[in-house]
Amino acid sequence: MVGGLRYVEAGTLIGLGADLNAALRSGAEYVDKILRGATAADMPIEQSTKFRLIVNLKTARALGIAIHQSLLLRADDVIQ
Repeated sequence: MVGGLRYVEAGTLIGLGADLNAALRSGAEYVDKILRGATAADMPIEQSTKFRLIVNLKTARALGIAIHQSLLLRADDVIQ
């Protein structure tokens, strides 16, 4: 979620999205299998299973919004 991180750093309150690094790794494994002779039609379609949650506390403070502690504990990144 590199692109989403930029938006949250720029001022978005909360970002939730697929982990871009995990998606790119999965795509590379797909390409590797195809280059080794696998048929793309026979390969299963994979969905992202790893997601990232990012909270921007600076924006929350500016908007006067209190973010519950349980959400902050679940967040992968918290921008102060």
